[in-house]
Amino acid sequence: MKNVFAFLCFFALTLNVFSQEKQQDSTKTEKLDEVLVKAVRVDAKSPITHSNLTKKEIAKRNLGQDIPMLLNFLPSVVTTSDAGAGVGYTGIRVRGISSQSTNVTINGIPYNDAESLGTFWVNLGDFASSVESLQLQRGVGTSTNGSGAFGASINVLTDAISKEATGEISNSFGSFNTRKHTVKFSTGLLNEHFEIAGRLSNIASDGYIDRASTNLKSYYLQGSYVDDNTLIKAITFGGSEVTYQSWFGIDAETLANDRTFNPAGLYTDDNGDIQFYDREVDDYKQDHYQLHWNERYNNQWSTTVGLNYTYGRGFFEQFREDDDFETYGLEPITVNGESVTTTDLVRRRWLDNDYYVINASANYKNNNLDLIFGTSISHYNGDHFGEVIWAEFASQSDIRERYYEGNAKKNDVSVFSKANFRLNERVKLYGDIQVRHVNYETSGIASNLANFTVDENYTFFNPKAGITFELNPTNDFYFSYARANREPSRDDFENNANVQPEQLNDFELGWRHKKGNFSFNANGYLMLYNEQLVLTGNIDNVGNPVRTNSGESYRLGLELEAVIPVSPKLTLQPNATISANRNQETIISFDGTLVDLGATDIAFSPALIAANAIVYQPTKNLQMSLLSKYVGEQFMSNTEAELSKLDGFFTSDFNITYTIETQSIFDSVVFTGLVNNIFNEKFVSNGYYFTFDDDFSNPGTISTVEGVGYYPQATTNFLVGLTLKF
Repeated sequence: MKNVFAFLCFFALTLNVFSQEKQQDSTKTEKLDEVLVKAVRVDAKSPITHSNLTKKEIAKRNLGQDIPMLLNFLPSVVTTSDAGAGVGYTGIRVRGISSQSTNVTINGIPYNDAESLGTFWVNLGDFASSVESLQLQRGVGTSTNGSGAFGASINVLTDAISKEATGEISNSFGSFNTRKHTVKFSTGLLNEHFEIAGRLSNIASDGYIDRASTNLKSYYLQGSYVDDNTLIKAITFGGSEVTYQSWFGIDAETLANDRTFNPAGLYTDDNGDIQFYDREVDDYKQDHYQLHWNERYNNQWSTTVGLNYTYGRGFFEQFREDDDFETYGLEPITVNGESVTTTDLVRRRWLDNDYYVINASANYKNNNLDLIFGTSISHYNGDHFGEVIWAEFASQSDIRERYYEGNAKKNDVSVFSKANFRLNERVKLYGDIQVRHVNYETSGIASNLANFTVDENYTFFNPKAGITFELNPTNDFYFSYARANREPSRDDFENNANVQPEQLNDFELGWRHKKGNFSFNANGYLMLYNEQLVLTGNIDNVGNPVRTNSGESYRLGLELEAVIPVSPKLTLQPNATISANRNQETIISFDGTLVDLGATDIAFSPALIAANAIVYQPTKNLQMSLLSKYVGEQFMSNTEAELSKLDGFFTSDFNITYTIETQSIFDSVVFTGLVNNIFNEKFVSNGYYFTFDDDFSNPGTISTVEGVGYYPQATTNFLVGLTLKF
């Protein structure tokens, strides 16, 4: 059944494209491509705070690092990498808000994991090479598909149709044995209507952290039909990743003395010597199949239908030393006359899931009104189970016996309507209403071997409104209000059975100025939360961040960004975010007593984030950039515990691109270089903080013990690449 659905997209494309014979209009091709993401994107004059990245801008630093690292220098963004060098498991926080609250769509299809709500960029190896454009919306943003945006949304549009046949071979190499190999092609428009394009990629890296290796294999293939009023795209992409685990972090002493140390896989052999298990890895495969059909009926009406099927399956493997038989339902055995109740073993925790999406929207436009309305329906079915694949003492266990097994189903239905209305020459109004219903059900046993049963239904009403006032051709001002509601994740339910959905009221006030090549944007925001699910600083037993409801809290900030042409060859591109991020009341248990700490800083929310790009382009074909980033100090907990404080850091990267245009076999040869952290800053961008009650030293009393873990980032490192285009 899975394979039938997976290839339905391509069969549907074949049936449709050969039944139509119309002429193609190149001026309309681009517009039809953009319709794929129109339902989740905003335009330059909308009262929504956003940044855009084009294919050309992405390519300058696309040498194998994950997409979050390519967004690092946008306003309010903080990125991190478990392996330290931007390849493998990477994360992004916008305005201090975790990736679980950042909505990601690809061609309008939700990409966030339906259960964890997070985004695993490691499953999209080299996806940046297939991105046509990307929009990052900060705050609630416009209504989107899938789980709601609670701090940001990232809307990705994949490769547009190429009118001309093209080919590309790209290779890059760098520190930590990092390498990327990419082959791309496009047939161009055949018969003025058809195009087939694709990509194959392999990225591998040993990682900055010990043994934090990554091996990513990925593909992208699209078949397209286009004419004056029709665009049909069948797209499949995906791949596999094998990543050595590096989410354990290290303590302060290890950070000072051996900052690349990785405790993952550590065990002692029979001789008492320390060893590291060589398969302490995540091993996951994910395939996506999309079919999009855009139709323009006249100058006013157009429609879009999108279908998606995603198949994900994989596991993470662990060596466990002296695990209890009881944990795996095993009975004690007798060996050489002695009772044995523990064993060394290797286990795998599996995910096997299917995800189906249907998107449909209609768009009406005239001179004053741009109205779009539609629906998104999705169904997720995921199996969770664990296997012991080897044990020193196996007791009565069978091969591939599952020691826990559970299932989860999630249904998500939303309808929306949004409109931009030009009231007069200066005033433009924006309205957006979404109703979303979520049903989440689980059954069976979770990985902690406890019964895990959830049956929750949520109905959310998410209104949004805004106004843009164009003072003159160079200045416009905007104000917007948006409400968002968001359900808890699977991990939230596992950590707290009484977890509540979170609600956000977001107010944005901005000024945009543009004159010639100079531009300046200022945006103030006030985000008022009720029951915000904030990071506690702790992580669970598989490295996922633990969250908790915080009651009332707020984020108040000012974002500034500019493009300053100093000369025709030199440009400055600074941005900065100044913010206050506070829990209104924080109550914790400390030494067995409830303590009211009053208002405290929200975890992982620095008060100052700043970036700058100094771009020097002496000739058309040569560009050099000095990219700098400052992230202020931040707490890893909501208690403002001194031990949980991460120091601020300042880093700089150097990026160079040089293009040689040839008249031989290749159209052009592009040299790219990137030196990260050129000043060799030893910094930490992420970590965790935890407390536990220790009553062993003094029976009868409870003493709260603190602990931390750090994820050190790479010191000076480089990547160089060569791209041949023909």
